[in-house]
Amino acid sequence: MKKTRPADIYLRFLKLAEALRGLPSLPELDPLEERILALVARAQQDQQRLSVRDMMAKNELAAPATVHSRLKSMREKGWIMLTDTEDTRRKQIELTQAALLHFDRLSQCMLRAAGTDT
Repeated sequence: MKKTRPADIYLRFLKLAEALRGLPSLPELDPLEERILALVARAQQDQQRLSVRDMMAKNELAAPATVHSRLKSMREKGWIMLTDTEDTRRKQIELTQAALLHFDRLSQCMLRAAGTDT
């Protein structure tokens, strides 16, 4: 019997995740938007607040104007929403329900790839 390598599982996951892109759901993200989405998701998972200003200050992403335009694009595409904070000039970035559903689907792909889905 052939032994499954970790790389095989990961490659199966990539194939399953790619199939999700063909399903009608949210519009695709460019690579910078993907990085921003991951940062927002991790912050939300850790129950940390992430504001537009916080994101624009992350020099490793891009220039602040570029980050701001990507946030606007992601909002228009339905991936994120901006909510008010106690300071009405600051907006907090949160995932939309559709984005959370996307992560649920990716999680299912990961479980299927690993052969542990139920």
